[in-house]
Amino acid sequence: MHDLLLRGGRVIDPEQGIDGICDVAFQGGKVAAIGPKLAQNAHEIRDISGLIVTPGLIDMHSHVYWGATALGVDAETISKRSGTTTFVDAGSAGAGNFAGLRRFIAEPSTPRILAYLNISFPGIFGFSKNVMVGECEDLRLLDSRECLALAEQNLDLIVGIKARVGARAGGSSGLAPLLLAIEVAEELGLPVMAHIDFPPPGRREVLDALRPGDILTHCFRPFPNAPITRGDQVRADIIEAHKRGIIFDIGHGFGGFSFRSARAMLAEGILPDVISSDVHVLCCDGPAYDVLAVMSKFMALGMPLTEVIRATTQNPARAMQRPELGSLKPGTPGDATVLDLCAGSFEHVDVSNEVITAQTRLFSKGMVIGGKWWLEASGC
Repeated sequence: MHDLLLRGGRVIDPEQGIDGICDVAFQGGKVAAIGPKLAQNAHEIRDISGLIVTPGLIDMHSHVYWGATALGVDAETISKRSGTTTFVDAGSAGAGNFAGLRRFIAEPSTPRILAYLNISFPGIFGFSKNVMVGECEDLRLLDSRECLALAEQNLDLIVGIKARVGARAGGSSGLAPLLLAIEVAEELGLPVMAHIDFPPPGRREVLDALRPGDILTHCFRPFPNAPITRGDQVRADIIEAHKRGIIFDIGHGFGGFSFRSARAMLAEGILPDVISSDVHVLCCDGPAYDVLAVMSKFMALGMPLTEVIRATTQNPARAMQRPELGSLKPGTPGDATVLDLCAGSFEHVDVSNEVITAQTRLFSKGMVIGGKWWLEASGC
């Protein structure tokens, strides 16, 4: 007998090519079976007819080191409204304070928490409306040996190395933080996630340094370092980088996403590989909110529902080299998100304060984590 059966929902699992009415069964913390009209022998049966079931949503760029870093938000609070079952903390912690992220945040959390380790020893430490000190401004804080040693001891949680470059995050350090991060990542066989803000360095310098499989976050950002020209044409170096395997991650946040850039990129046929929120204290109440809100923005721009789900399940799992996530294949961890595609009039805003209106929006109706029904959300 199964522990839990989700009955009659529209299952969308891009990794398996599934989009249809199916039941999903869970046993022993894992997906046990998926298919139409499974035997109704389960300790708990939930009828979710009319709703959408996806693999557990992954927010591959978040900041959930709550209480220990100034930008951190509480993962469970965000999870309850967004249906996120896996958060990836994008560099809040460095080698000097990763132990706290592990012990006090990741281990007791119901949603899974993974991490990109910051190349800077203290992680992101000066981040608020009034205090903004880039952790990569002082090269004395960047020690590749410390970063490598800590990462090697925590590879169950660490999925890559994070470097924030740009005038705000790195001051006059230029490309040095990114080059150090790449050196560590090469030793580990992991990708780098590169944040880019105001130049220097410029977009082209960052793209030239990245390897196939590395991640450019804030990839649909506004000017400066935008992926498009004044005439809304996608820049040639952006097209070339995507073709050679650089992974484009949205990382919406407080300054990393504009509708103008997104429209031009989508018109060129370049969909985001990964849709993520970059949720932190300055954007959790807008404009980013959470990954479900960002997914809804891309649907408002015309991105198909299946591709929006792919960019928050299959694609981030691949980018993190965690193939066991992002799918409802039998034997995979028992995580699923239940969504409602609601009709109405919904306003969306980007970091440049452009507002668009959509006729549909995704809402969370609940989730399964570790094979157990964790939460029933209010939905529309």
